[in-house]
Amino acid sequence: MTSPPRDFSRLCIHTMTTKPWAFEEAVRRYAAAGVAGVTVWRSDFADLGPAAAGELVRSHGLSVVSLCRGGFFPADSAGGRARAVDDNLRCIDEAAALGAPHVVLVCGSAPGLALAESRRQIAEGIAAVLPHAAASGVKLAIEPLHPMYAADRSAVSTMSQARAICSQLKSPWLGIAVDVYHTWWDDRLEDEIRRSGSEGTLLAFHISDWRTPVADILEDRGVMGEGCIPIRQIRGWVQEAGFDGFNEVEIFSRRHWASEQARYLEGIKAAYLAHS
Repeated sequence: MTSPPRDFSRLCIHTMTTKPWAFEEAVRRYAAAGVAGVTVWRSDFADLGPAAAGELVRSHGLSVVSLCRGGFFPADSAGGRARAVDDNLRCIDEAAALGAPHVVLVCGSAPGLALAESRRQIAEGIAAVLPHAAASGVKLAIEPLHPMYAADRSAVSTMSQARAICSQLKSPWLGIAVDVYHTWWDDRLEDEIRRSGSEGTLLAFHISDWRTPVADILEDRGVMGEGCIPIRQIRGWVQEAGFDGFNEVEIFSRRHWASEQARYLEGIKAAYLAHS
């Protein structure tokens, strides 16, 4: 049985988790709370710019763990696909300026397209931006999303589908972000994690919990221990597969965003030790 975390040396928090805090306040609060890393959302540096945002994070003793998010490649027109590629090239530039080792890809899906076609366009879009990612020293992490998002947010629903794209493109600059919220239901998850570990494609590990019932499919995630995901077991699989990076807390929750954020952050820390 995987042991619980002993400290916060591998705890990362996505800034979207404490959405009511402005970026600067989130960084200051995370550092004061002993959090080790931060995943930055592109909207966070609209005013600062990515380079200054990265300097702010590092000046507080935090690591920049990743940039969220790129992707959304499929479209029903060539112009839409070209715009997606251009946006992902900009995202890679932002990650390089920020000092983020990788960009998380929410790959996208077009409701008017068959899923197989959306997946083909995803692979094509990633292939178009991979040379720039490699030249910039930024990896791309495909994040499979729960099948409930297959129609409009991601045609990549499983690690197997993500691994297929990685196998097709064969680049050391491409890998996978495993989010327990999106993958915990998959009866092949343990094997897929092990295979990804052997292939060297495990780039990120995101944690939260699945509340029952779910009030909103996007903005009702739970803090670890509030739901039914076997988070510690999955973390054990990830570690056994060779992943030694951060455990990234990514919680979208209107309920928690409406709460007092400093108390919420302390609750996240306690839940991380107890349930992760």
